[in-house]
Formats: sequence, C-alpha cells, structure tokens
Amino acid sequence: MRIAAGVEYDGSHYCGWQIQRGVATVQEQVQRALTRVADQPIHVACAGRTDTGVHALGQVIHFETTASRSQRSWVLGANANLPPDICLLWSRPVPDAFHARFSARSRRYRYVILNRWVRPAALRGKVTWVPRPLDEGRMRAAAEALRGEHDFSSFRALACQAKSPVRTVHGLSVTREGDLVYLDVHADGFLHHMVRNIAGVLMGIGMGERPVSWVRELLALRDRARGGVTAPAHGLYLVGVHYGPDYGLPESSARPRFG
Repeated sequence: MRIAAGVEYDGSHYCGWQIQRGVATVQEQVQRALTRVADQPIHVACAGRTDTGVHALGQVIHFETTASRSQRSWVLGANANLPPDICLLWSRPVPDAFHARFSARSRRYRYVILNRWVRPAALRGKVTWVPRPLDEGRMRAAAEALRGEHDFSSFRALACQAKSPVRTVHGLSVTREGDLVYLDVHADGFLHHMVRNIAGVLMGIGMGERPVSWVRELLALRDRARGGVTAPAHGLYLVGVHYGPDYGLPESSARPRFG
C-alpha cells in the first residue's frame, strides 16, 4: 500500500530535509517515527527537499508499507515518536502511480521579512530581519516581471541540478502588514534557491540599491553570477503542494502570519 501524508516542521534545528550522514535532518526523523509505527523499515519521498533552516507548513510525502493502520493511527503514532518541531498533519492511501514530487502540479512558498531597525527576539529563526527601510511598492512593481514562463538561470544556485532552468510563475505578490513584509510565490516548480534568490533581488530593489528594472535585466542575462545575494533560509516556508482533484488530498491553506 502506498500512503501519502502531510508534514509540518520548524527547520531551525535541521540540516534540511534530505538525510545526510552525521547531521540531523527532517527526513531521518520522519522515517524513524514511521518505521516504529509500521514495525518495518519505511523510506519516504517528499514533494520538496527544503534546505537547512527552511520551514514547512504543507510538505507532502509518500511511502510504501505492508502494515495495516488507520489514517488516524499513522498520524498519531508518528507524532508520538517525532520531536516537538515536526508533526504529521494527515495521511491518505493513494494509487501506486502517485509520487509526492513528480505528481505535484504546483507548489507555494512564503518568504517573511521583519522590516524594522530592532532585531527580532520572539521571531528569531522564523523571519529574515532587514533593518533598513524597504519600499514594498518598488518590490511589488519589480516582481511583476517574474510572472509567467521564464528562464530563471539568474535565480538558481550554481549547484542546481535541474535539467531545465525554465519555470512558470503563476503568482507572485508582495504585501506589508506593519513591520512585516510577505512574499508569496506560486509556480509549477522551483529551482534550487530560486525563492531565496528572488527574495534577495527584491530586497535589494526595496532598499533602493538597484532599479526596478533590475529583475528584467537579470532574466535577460541568464547568469547567476550577475544576480543578487541569496536571502537567508529562515524566512522561507513551503506552504502548499497541489496535485489536483484526482488524488483527493487535503489542500494546505496555512500561511505563516505574525504580528
């Protein structure tokens, strides 16, 4: 039987999702917990391999097992064996053809910026702190150029292994609530560090270091070496993965919102 499940986690204390020797990872914790529930070895695949320090409110995984457990038992059993900063949200049986990563039609990320001159305390590790004033209007105007299908070579990590740099951004919004600025990105897929690089470029524009036209220039250059800084990981959240109605999976509507 193949099972899909939703996972939420605070990535502050983990070296990303994917198992690595000698360091703590989210995948290792989830597999260990599910193995105990199933009483047999469990390997999980995820929709998006988040980096060190990145959080998730709507990660999706799948795994195969011969163990028979109710949907509720998978969730409660796993959570009883997981650390407090990771939990399963739901579980559902899915067809054998389902794959958490390759069956996804689109993904959503939110990047959260605390824009004030005083550093965060309660929100430390949950937001990116920018002490210099940000003009969200300039950021919003620049973000318009990223909508649609583009070659995002200037916005992906040099070590990105994706075969194609072309992605389609369905939506990209920049909003402010008091001292908090939210970047919401919805796309058919994401390259390595793509959202963090977008955030870094938009923050540079918002601080007045670069013109609004810089985004269009970077898209045309298709050269990561000419791009801006990569924004810190701890302001980034994977908030949703969308599969369409065929699989009947819950659609995450959670968005981190502070203040």
